[in-house]
Amino acid sequence: MITRREFTGGLLASTLAGSLGCEADGTGRRPNVLFVMGDEWRGQALGYAGDPNAHTPTIDRFAAQSMNFVNAIAGCSVCAPARASLLTGQYPLTHGVYINDVPLRPDGPALAEAFRDAGYSTGYIGKWHLHGSPDGRYGRRDAYIPEDRRLGFEYWKAAEVSHDYNRSFYYEGADRTRKYWDGYDALAQTEDACRFVRDRSRSENPYFLVLSWGPPHFPLHTAPERYRESYRDRHIVLRPNVPEEHVEIATSDLRGYYAHIAALDDCFAQLLAVLEETGTADNTIVLFTSDHGDMMESHGLKYKLYPWNESVCVPLLIRSPGRPGWQGAKSAANIDSPDIMPTLLGLCGIPVPSSVEGRDFSRVSPAADEGPAPESAFLNLPVPITSARTYGFAEYRGVRTNRYTYVRSISGPWLLYDNHADPYQMKNLCNSAEHAETQQTLEVELGRWLDRLQDDFRPGASYLREDKLEHFLETQFPVGHVESPWGDWESTLPRVPGPLSTESALGELLGIRAAVAILEVELPELTDDPMWWWRSLSPRLMQQFGYIDVTDSKLRALDEKLGSIPL
Repeated sequence: MITRREFTGGLLASTLAGSLGCEADGTGRRPNVLFVMGDEWRGQALGYAGDPNAHTPTIDRFAAQSMNFVNAIAGCSVCAPARASLLTGQYPLTHGVYINDVPLRPDGPALAEAFRDAGYSTGYIGKWHLHGSPDGRYGRRDAYIPEDRRLGFEYWKAAEVSHDYNRSFYYEGADRTRKYWDGYDALAQTEDACRFVRDRSRSENPYFLVLSWGPPHFPLHTAPERYRESYRDRHIVLRPNVPEEHVEIATSDLRGYYAHIAALDDCFAQLLAVLEETGTADNTIVLFTSDHGDMMESHGLKYKLYPWNESVCVPLLIRSPGRPGWQGAKSAANIDSPDIMPTLLGLCGIPVPSSVEGRDFSRVSPAADEGPAPESAFLNLPVPITSARTYGFAEYRGVRTNRYTYVRSISGPWLLYDNHADPYQMKNLCNSAEHAETQQTLEVELGRWLDRLQDDFRPGASYLREDKLEHFLETQFPVGHVESPWGDWESTLPRVPGPLSTESALGELLGIRAAVAILEVELPELTDDPMWWWRSLSPRLMQQFGYIDVTDSKLRALDEKLGSIPL
């Protein structure tokens, strides 16, 4: 078995061989790095990617100046795990943030620490989501983040989590006073990033700045009015894998989603303009990406966490002035979240720490896609949480190559798609005799990944027990069951049969007339137009999150009443 250290050591050697001596401006000064990230911005939702709904003229022009990694993914497509991988170069079971809100405590230098130690001024603006909430119920999502938990970022205007984009808080530097961005937070954050760039444009030392926007993550209809107005009645061209019964909700949601995206494109224009204004565009690497995607009703599903393209595919554009062959080029390399750290360090001639598991793509060739990279990227969901449980999706591992997506659930082979012949993944080829050889080849490739990462692919509950995370409420969402709209897959997480109770999902209870009658009397707030996302929670979880004020004794009494309903 190849150990993690052997795996990363080999990559480190190739990284150093290709990157030492980088001089972006001919003076020996390393380039600045501007890292711009949206939240839940799927790779298909841009004009340059062929989306007719997306108004992204600035990013489209930027793509024509950049290396476009067309197969970029977030292999673990959920917020905190993906962000931890971006900043550590490690996979979730290594850095330990394999579910949301686990505090990140890396066992090696993080990305900003590597830049800081190489003489860079570092800064972070926007959403963080790595401080964690050890109580398992979002208790620190609005808390001040101590300086020693910022992983090497010096300039600091950030918050753990806030998606109230028009009343968005942050903390600045060492000041524990909660402050608020003026208006729509992405606009104010971008203006602050522009000030950061101007202030450091004449510095002898380069900078590394991360601008982490909250949008286009839901809530979807909260972009500034002029952007929402432009999409208010607009026809939305849906992806063919949105089922007919989901067209109305998908159209409504996507109007809000694309309004956010249009606003962010204007923000991105401000950033590029300030680089030109300060004369630093030719000595600044600019990276644009997202932490993960969003299904937006494709396959009848919401949100992320799943191995389908809408969830895992992310935009990844890197403009690296002076890098031969990278202007307006495309690479089919299978790059993943842990690969961003070593790639950026490689572009800047900074040694990659031995703790990094990701791969350095700084020497990738647009023509042949050469470089020290395996032929696939790794897909993983070590523990099903939130909507993965709602849909009944068990823990999984998989690989994504230039052509295929293959996924093994904890219970066995689950999904196989030919992404060239079936780009919307509407024909599952798993376990078909005709594709047995392909499936076996991909199974072997998956085995190589598991060996490289020392991933023994255990049931998720065993990781939670081992790390004392069983109390995290996101791991306790009620388990549901769904089937493919195309009839070629179904849920993989078993449901425990039993009577209705306050552990049942609200959506299930609201679908049973007798249960509604009971709730209308006992908990009327759950039947009187409840918030849409409450439907995936159980009444007991709502109590534990603090969303409803109800005693344990009342919930026990409700259990008796609900349990008497015949199913």
